[in-house]
Amino acid sequence: MIGKIIKKIRTGFYTNLCKKTAKQYGKGLHINHWSKFTSKTYIGDNCHFNGMKVTGNGNVTIGNNFHSGGGILILTSNHNYEGKSIPYDETTIDGDVVIEDNVWLGQNVTILQGVKIGEGAIIQAGSVVVSDIPSCSIAGGHPAKVFKMRNEQHYYELKSENKFF
Repeated sequence: MIGKIIKKIRTGFYTNLCKKTAKQYGKGLHINHWSKFTSKTYIGDNCHFNGMKVTGNGNVTIGNNFHSGGGILILTSNHNYEGKSIPYDETTIDGDVVIEDNVWLGQNVTILQGVKIGEGAIIQAGSVVVSDIPSCSIAGGHPAKVFKMRNEQHYYELKSENKFF
């Protein structure tokens, strides 16, 4: 009983923090652990976070029904190593990150700038996503590579029946 009350208070606290920093968020936002968003973060409906940090100058768009493990890092900027100084200069290379609907990220996933993760994709724990991941794929590793596809017929049947967790 006490544990449920503490969890509810903690979740409410972290969810309210997000609402103060994210540019936009949908209904059903649920943040269970410390998460940091930028003012260029757009969050869809029914999203569940268990610890995420977003940094950089790029936009981050997270679609509906998103779920994640803890320790998620999204980097939307990188140092410019081709600039006026070595190893890098004062400028950055910025890129947006797009995470489409119904994506699930495992524990400790890192996503770099300029990446798009397609609808229904699953990213394995500990992965580093450096390039686009197609819809309905399961990817993992460093760098993350697609190693399996979801059963798309089953996925789209569940989607059409509005069976979201």
